[in-house]
Parts: sequence; structure tokens; C-alpha cells
Amino acid sequence: MVRSKASAELAGQLDNKAGLKSAGADLHPSAPKVSPPVKHFKAPKESFEHLDAEAVAALVASAGDVALVMDAKGVIQDLTLGNADLPRDWHDQWVGRSWLDTVTVESRIKVESMLRDAEAGSPPRWRHVNHPMPRGADIPIQYSVVKLGAEGKMVAIGRDLRPSAALQQRLVEAQQTMERDYARQRHVEMRYRLLFQMTHEAILIADASTHKILEANPAAEALLGQAVGEATGRPLPDALDPADMPALQLLLAGVRATGRADEAEARTNSGRELRVSAALFRQDTASLFLIRLIPLAVERGEETRSEPQHFQIVEGMPDGFVVTDAEGRIIDANAAFLDLAQLAAEEQARGQSLERWLGRPGVDLGVLMANLRQHGSVRLYATTLHGEYGASAEIEVAAGAVPSAGQPRFGFSIRDVGRRLATETRKKELPRAVEQLTELVGRVPLKDLVRETTDVIERLCIEAALELTGDNRASAAEILGLSRQSLYVKLRRYGLGDLEAGE
Repeated sequence: MVRSKASAELAGQLDNKAGLKSAGADLHPSAPKVSPPVKHFKAPKESFEHLDAEAVAALVASAGDVALVMDAKGVIQDLTLGNADLPRDWHDQWVGRSWLDTVTVESRIKVESMLRDAEAGSPPRWRHVNHPMPRGADIPIQYSVVKLGAEGKMVAIGRDLRPSAALQQRLVEAQQTMERDYARQRHVEMRYRLLFQMTHEAILIADASTHKILEANPAAEALLGQAVGEATGRPLPDALDPADMPALQLLLAGVRATGRADEAEARTNSGRELRVSAALFRQDTASLFLIRLIPLAVERGEETRSEPQHFQIVEGMPDGFVVTDAEGRIIDANAAFLDLAQLAAEEQARGQSLERWLGRPGVDLGVLMANLRQHGSVRLYATTLHGEYGASAEIEVAAGAVPSAGQPRFGFSIRDVGRRLATETRKKELPRAVEQLTELVGRVPLKDLVRETTDVIERLCIEAALELTGDNRASAAEILGLSRQSLYVKLRRYGLGDLEAGE
């Protein structure tokens, strides 16, 4: 009967322990650690009076993934593993050892706190504890400790947190993937908007059902004689000559019925002749028309393009030539540049940043633009140009400001110097000091050799950056990945350049 009473008391405490809902307190440190009231069985003795030791052991083993039986000092006397993913050798390694010796350093405080609370009879709560592994990551277990009767024995029931951690990791990865997709979609939309606004072609987007203009780029509004934003929301027939409406209606109906692009001729309200090209596409559940308006006078050669006159001269030159705006976006490019960049048509380059093909992203174009704004021209800037399909060419860039009545324009002359470099050596030999350093191996400590070698290489890199940027220290610092203050410190250290007192 004594065994039955102890078994009933243990069973009642185990059931009280299983009813606690504070398991997430250690997983979320920011959450307040409030222990809910412990609810006991109304009649534990009558409910568990006839349980024997085997039944109690089965109850304890089924309460968690691991269960530890300890004495009053926290020494493990027995344990059971209810999870096949836990190490089988814990039984042989842990029995006879203190529970404190089986956990990581940061978990010892939690173990001591649980043992004290159990000894004092405080309401138990779940605590997160890590067990170190000789190979691989630590195993996180969530424990709760209860005391058994007056003998001082304690039982710790643990639950493996790895499945929950893996689920949380998958949730975080899914959230990051969604955020990357949203960012990529925003970037694509931004590039579309930029190209739509900057292209010289007149483009309209109209609803296939109502023929209302949903979007119109500045070139289309100028061609139709509309103010900025005035064309949007108006029916497409209102923007053209009413006499051409039957041909336009027939064109749009045929494109919507067949899904194939087609074209027709029409005139604006001012009498300007156009070639109207329409194509059908779907967005979500709506059908839309993509409409291009091409002045027939341009096709017949009766108008000239709104580009610098000298550009027609350099169109046939063997060197690449590009005109960009103040942000480095391409406005015009000649055939030689298209060959270097492996592009089939000039429209593929227009509106794109020159940085997409030029040298090191985020470095070369910034250096060129900074020098152009400061000095007005750049000569013999050596870098590389990457083609659309992986080809790479060594180039020299000369650039200057292009006169323009509106925003500033910059012209870039790009010369392929790959053949010249094949016969010349562009690599500078390392100074004699580096070769002498290797002769000191065995006579000078390695840390001294490494420090001196690092100083020599660092000085060479700074000299190369200053030479590459024409002694522009702000651009040199950007190339080297340093702040301007750090670059000035190194310049003073190596005695490079003439630094003023304020620098």
C-alpha cells in the first residue's frame, strides 16, 4: 500500500506537470514568464491508488521524449528515452553523473533553478536546456522537474525541441523567400516604368473591352498633342481622327479575336499620319492592348531623330560610342558598342544603365561620372566591358560632356584594346622588397614577415587605386572599400601624396 500511495502521488504530480502551458517561455525570452495555477485532480488517491511501479514508469516514459530520475542532489539514477532520434548512448553516459554535467555552460543556471524550485515545492515550469554533442549542433530539450514525496527524489521530463526549431527555420526561410520575390518584382516593375517613360517610341496601354487608355508614355502624349497625364482615362478613338475609326476598330477587333499582332494606318487630330501597331496581352484577369504609334514621316526619312548631330558621324566608327544622361542611363549607342555588348538592337540598350556592361558594378561608372562632373572629361580610363552572353573585352574609355539644352549629357568613347594588351605587359613587377621577404623565412618570425608583406601589398593597392582614379582620393577610397578618413591615415603612414593639415 505504501508503494501505491507513492505511485498515486507521483501520477498526480505528473498530470499537473503535463497541464502547464508555459513551454514557450524559454523559446521567447521577451514573453513574461508567468506560471499558470496548477490544477490538481479532485481525487488522485482514488484515481491512481492501484498503480504499481511499472505503470508509473510507463506513465513517466510516455510524458515526454526523455525522462530522468534523480536524487536530491541532482545525480541521475535512471533515465528513459521515448524518442528514437535522441542518442542511445545517453543512458550509459549519464547514469551516475550530475545533471549539471550533461548540459552546456549557459544552461547550468536553468538546471540549478529547476532543482531549487522542485526542492522548495514551487509550481514547475518548462525551461529550455541544451545538451552538447561531440559532433554536430547541440540538442535542445525542454524540461520540467517535479519532486517525488519526502525522499527527495526528482523526475525531469523533457521534450525534444528540434522538430519545432526546424519548423520555425522553414517558416523563416519561406518568409525570406517571399520578401526576395517581392523585392525582385518591385525592381522589375521599376525597370519597366523607367524604360516605359524614357523610350523614344510612343506607346499606349489600353483596355481591350472599353478601349480606354490606361497608360501613355511621354512620347505618346507628345505625339498626340496631349499634356502630361491628359491622355490617361480617355477612349483611344478620341485621340485619333474620327475618319480613321472604322480601320482602328477593325484592327483592335482582329487582334482581340486572333491574339496576333497587327497594324494599320491612322492620323492624329492634328492630321499627322501614323502607323498603329497593336498586340494583345493579359494581366491578371483583364485583356489589354499594347499599342505603338509610329509616325510615317520618320519611316519615310522626312524627319530627323532628336539626337546630337555629331552622333551620325560616329555611328560608323570602329570604336564604341554611347550617350548617357546624368544618371548614366543610355540614350543612344552606335553599332560598335552594340557589338561589344553583344546586343542585337539599340532598343535593348536604351534606358539601361551603362554600369550593366561596364567593368566592376558600383565602381567604374561612379568613378567616371565623378570625374566628368568635376573635370569635364576623362582620358584613357582602363577597365573591362562584359557582353550580354559572357564575352569580356579589355577597353579604354574616354568621356566628355555633351552640350544639351536640358539635362546634362555625357558621351563615352569605348575602344577595344585587347590586341594591344596581348603584345604589351600591363602587370607591374612586385618590388624587390617582396622577393627579399621570402629569403628571410627561418630567420624572422612569421608574424613579422606577414605584417611587412601586408604593408607592401597594401601600399601597392593604394598606389594602383590612385593611379586608376587620377589621384581622386574619394574615388580611390570607394574602389578600395575604405572610408576617406581611413585612406588618409594610410596615405600619411606610407608617405603617399601631399596631405594638407586638415586631412
